[in-house]
Amino acid sequence: MLEHFNTQLFLLLNASAGLHGISLWTVTAIAEWLIWLVPAGLTVLWLFGKVENQRAAVKALVAGLIALGVNQLIAMLWFHPRPFIAGIGHTYLPHVADSSFPSDHVTLLLSVGLALWTTDSILARRLAGVLLAISPLVAWARIYLGVHFPLDMVGAFGVATGVLLLVNTIKGQNACYKLAEMIEGMFAMAFGRKRS
Repeated sequence: MLEHFNTQLFLLLNASAGLHGISLWTVTAIAEWLIWLVPAGLTVLWLFGKVENQRAAVKALVAGLIALGVNQLIAMLWFHPRPFIAGIGHTYLPHVADSSFPSDHVTLLLSVGLALWTTDSILARRLAGVLLAISPLVAWARIYLGVHFPLDMVGAFGVATGVLLLVNTIKGQNACYKLAEMIEGMFAMAFGRKRS
């Protein structure tokens, strides 16, 4: 029943035959390129140099890496074929034939965005707003182009929420703060100065 709903919703959202030109290019850009806001944003946070920005960047990085690790574990334990493997709909984005559940792109956007949203850094919360705002667009684009099912995005939200609860524990936050201090120490050794 759930799989039938997943398939029917996918067919409703998936692009029709003949998608090409600027429409294909635009949706592909959303599906593939917006994810690069994550490393770019975290780099800006770190380079701004304030302690709360650096802590926020490290916390978000840790959340993203844990979330992607959880996705890999889920994929090893339960393989869910992508639509093109199952011969469903139209596919416009070349992709390896691995498990579709959950979506790594949306998991990363949500886990990093949610982690940043729960920090003391104003700049981090602004970046979080951008990442959380674009995550539904990326989710839609990846379904539209035929590489994910809708429930893959629900799974991504579930993983990101679970990881957020983990990194927001006292132990999780303390570990992230210590990691930020270690990275800052290495930065100071490499560049010969302490950042503010």
